[in-house]
Amino acid sequence: MEPYLIDYATNWNFILGIILFAVGMVINMQSDTILLKLRSENKGYQIPRGGLFKYISYPNYFGEILEWTAFALMTWSWAGLSFMIWTMANLVPRAIKGHQWYHQQFDDYPKERKAIFPFFF
Repeated sequence: MEPYLIDYATNWNFILGIILFAVGMVINMQSDTILLKLRSENKGYQIPRGGLFKYISYPNYFGEILEWTAFALMTWSWAGLSFMIWTMANLVPRAIKGHQWYHQQFDDYPKERKAIFPFFF
């Protein structure tokens, strides 16, 4: 296994990975904060609103996927890629099931909201 050289930090994939990781982390933290606020109100299940909840049911999962995609880019390794794939294999099916659950529980659940990827899926 070759060591990473110091100039690796200036490679396009590392820089893009750092930016993508920061975006994913902000999305993840903002989404979790919105969910925690809903729980603290003790009103039972509610429809989350705000942030990327405007577009998707599980922005916290989306943020997590962005973070692991960023890790894969930064490391440019099979290990990084496998972490990204493993995360997607776990979170995408959970988001699909949860998205279906929201639609069953709430008649007024936003129909245009996607499960996990904005505007796409």
